[in-house]
This record gives sequence, structure tokens and C-alpha cells, in this order.
Amino acid sequence: MKTFCIIPCGSKKVWDKNPNAGPTVAKEVYIGGFAKKCKEYAEKFYPLSWCILSAKYGFVFPHEIIPAPYNVSFNDKSTNPISVAELISQSKEKGLNDYDDVVVLAGRNYVSIATQVFGTKHIITPLVGCKGIGYMIGKLNELINRDECFPPSTQKNFLC
Repeated sequence: MKTFCIIPCGSKKVWDKNPNAGPTVAKEVYIGGFAKKCKEYAEKFYPLSWCILSAKYGFVFPHEIIPAPYNVSFNDKSTNPISVAELISQSKEKGLNDYDDVVVLAGRNYVSIATQVFGTKHIITPLVGCKGIGYMIGKLNELINRDECFPPSTQKNFLC
């Protein structure tokens, strides 16, 4: 069984801290607390099989370049986020459909999008039931510190 991890982008980006940063590799673009903790989890448990789901660019591998600041959100349709149809196309182009399981580290909106894109795959949501970002960060800290990729009740047949 092959597992792939998807982490969310974030509104706080490297250009907020350093406006002259220029084009930047994706894994260094999103600097908010939640984005950083998701990246830490993904790098620990899925070092070769994770990506960022960007509302502007779609599925972005950590080494890909983000050219400049942007402010696009799945929660605000007026910002013109990438469509599910485009994400489905990207998932095929980037080989994401070759995975059996998809771990989604995010809230309901991202889980819903991933479910639409990877409907036939097993979607794993370690953060399900968390009431907000603070609880999600706490859960990720707990999993990272215990060296467990999933909460014990969901670990049954999954490999990190």
C-alpha cells in the first residue's frame, strides 16, 4: 500500500516577512504556525511522498517554485481558486493517483476537496474531530512526539 500526504497552504507566506524573497521553493513559502507544523509532520512520516494543496496552484511538490505572492483561498470563491476538475487533471499528471491511501492534514474544506479529487482512494484524516487550528497543532505535536503517524485508534493497517 502506497500512501501520500497532502498538507494545506496558508495565508501567511514568506513574502509577508521578506517582500524581496523572490521566487521560492514551495516548502519554504508557507510560514504560518499550522502550515509549518503540517510540513514537519509530512517530512517526518512521508519524506518522499507529500505535497501542498494550494488554492492557486493546486498540488505543489515541495521542490516546485512559487513565483510570487498571491492571495487565493478555497473559502473565498471571488479569489478564483483552482477547480476540482483542474485538481483531478493535476492528480493524474503528477502521479498522485498511483497511491492507495491519501492522508489529508487539514480541516473539513480540504478534506472535502480531497474526497472529490480522490473519491476512489482511502482518505485518511488524522485531524478529524479537532475543533480548530490550535487543537490541530496540538494533535500534530502529539503524533510527532509519539512517533506515530496516526492516532492509535486509526492505525490498524496503515503504514507511515
